[in-house]
Amino acid sequence: MPEPELVVYEKSTCTTCRNLAELLVERGIAFERVEYHVTGLTEPEIRDLLDKLGTGPREILRMREPLVKELGLDEPGAVDDDRLVELMAEHAELVQRPIVVRGERAVLARPIERVDELFS
Repeated sequence: MPEPELVVYEKSTCTTCRNLAELLVERGIAFERVEYHVTGLTEPEIRDLLDKLGTGPREILRMREPLVKELGLDEPGAVDDDRLVELMAEHAELVQRPIVVRGERAVLARPIERVDELFS
């Protein structure tokens, strides 16, 4: 089996994640799956992903997650970025998916074709 080219942070029950996996398999691209909903993500892991994405935590906040409303995160300026990263580490479901990493770059693969950006 070839060394994985990509690391995919996903939730196996997510339709978008499954569609991305199908696309990668069709293209013969080796990838490693990280079920971050099961394993969790640490603050340093989240910060590393944000660096590779070139974005802040608000851009990967899963707004449709009921916990967002529960915690009041849908209110502008409710928490600063550091607190949001802490909350994402405590509640992995707050992190949007799938996030795909290739080397020092990453994309939020919504739509799944955004994965192509990692190969250009």
